[in-house]
Amino acid sequence: MSAPTLVVIRGNSGSGKTTTAREVRSRYGRGCALVEQDQLRRILLREHDEPGGVAPAFIVATVRTALDLGYHVVLEGILHRARYEAALGELLAAHPGPRLVCYFDISFEETMRRHGMRGDSGFTTADMRSWYVERDLLGVPDELVLDERSSLPANVATIMRVSGLGGQAPRTPCPTRCPRCAEKL
Repeated sequence: MSAPTLVVIRGNSGSGKTTTAREVRSRYGRGCALVEQDQLRRILLREHDEPGGVAPAFIVATVRTALDLGYHVVLEGILHRARYEAALGELLAAHPGPRLVCYFDISFEETMRRHGMRGDSGFTTADMRSWYVERDLLGVPDELVLDERSSLPANVATIMRVSGLGGQAPRTPCPTRCPRCAEKL
């Protein structure tokens, strides 16, 4: 079996990266792990996203473990370059398989509009403004930049096509062929 695919989806809070990442994983099906920065950093570690934190190393170790076990991985999060560039660079350099880095280049006004569609998240406009970093590209070769003119279905289709996940059969078919797996969990 060929090496698994690594997809990294980055962008500001409210840019649509989580929704997109979840849909990519859903469309692929079994054998694709979704690693969400917020789940690991905020929920599991209860760590603030500040310099010197353990989250970058922990996130990369989680991704590496899933890749080593043969899973494709979609990693998504704000993943600010200032704190995550070194860890992501090492991850990308060490991964022998296909990889795709995507960045959601969305204006602050549009992120606020999208954020407003989520309901009450507990985050204020001031919070969102303090986290916003304009055009925080990693600068890796072939970094895919998605802008606010592109729809969710278009973004998902592009990521599936460019990463190669769209043309692959699930890596770990359900051994019992249960109805839930027919729905591509």
